Amino acid sequence: MGNIIVFATSLLAVVSVHFYGVGDAALIGLAMTYAFDLVLSLNWMVRHYADLENSMTHLERIVEYANLPSEAANVIGDSRPKETWPKQGVVEFKNYSMRYRDGLDLVLKGLSFRVAPRQKVGIVGRTGAGKSSLTMALFRIIEAAGGQILLDGEDISKYGLFDVRSKLSIIPQDPVLFAGTVRENLDPFNNYSDQDIWRALEQAHLADYVRSKDERLEFMVAQSGENFSVGQRQLICLARALLKHAKVLVLDEATAAIDNATDEIIQQTIRSEFKDCTVLTIAHRLNTVIDSDMVLVVDNGQLAEYDTPQNLLSNKDSLFAKLVEESQSSNI
Repeated sequence: MGNIIVFATSLLAVVSVHFYGVGDAALIGLAMTYAFDLVLSLNWMVRHYADLENSMTHLERIVEYANLPSEAANVIGDSRPKETWPKQGVVEFKNYSMRYRDGLDLVLKGLSFRVAPRQKVGIVGRTGAGKSSLTMALFRIIEAAGGQILLDGEDISKYGLFDVRSKLSIIPQDPVLFAGTVRENLDPFNNYSDQDIWRALEQAHLADYVRSKDERLEFMVAQSGENFSVGQRQLICLARALLKHAKVLVLDEATAAIDNATDEIIQQTIRSEFKDCTVLTIAHRLNTVIDSDMVLVVDNGQLAEYDTPQNLLSNKDSLFAKLVEESQSSNI
């Protein structure tokens, strides 16, 4: 558009002077100057229009997030569990199904199984089978598409999210640490004494490292725990779980990204300190679930097998035996 305007102005000036003998050099120069300024103005307008269009994507995102369905209430006033719930740590899935979003296929399909009090259950399966989806279901990060999850016989969907999640502990695959002190990362709600915190650090084999810092419990943790090694971050998450000591502990491939020595520390601590708790271990390394009381095998979102490791390994046709064989072959 700018080039057309400049060309038209120039052409009219030449025609006026050449054919009609009418033309003032000063006026023609002024007209050409304004024509060139118009090009700059058009460039400015197009650039700001493009910036406005880019900025509108922020508004689109805001509208999208504003219209997302909200989670359930943190606390339901007339439906709160007892302070001592759960006493035993019985976890039961009853015909449970789950999908990540309306319109998508089910990722968990009619799961039904029961974990007895103080049992150690290993959850295994191939990648994408639905192992981590069980964790999301238990913590109600995603709500059920059908069925129930019972904790000591109580349907967890009737309680608020805070009341459910505060009764469970998890050591995730990717350790979660916040910018703040060691104390704040272990006890963000200031519910425990220094003695309890040091005891948890001792049990997690991390007390000596924290004592080596001048600030001790006030030592600042960088965002995402960048001033700790991956193994130390996982041990902090272990100490957090030890401090809370919930009746149900979930290990979501907690040792997948750490060395064997730290893995052994975590496994020994869990065996000794959580012997009175129900432990669900989503396994990446199958040797971590060999000594479990039960092994739950998930395949394509369905319950494939649920039995003791010894019974499953003795059956060469079982999926668990095949997974162990594949794991040993890949290690070789």
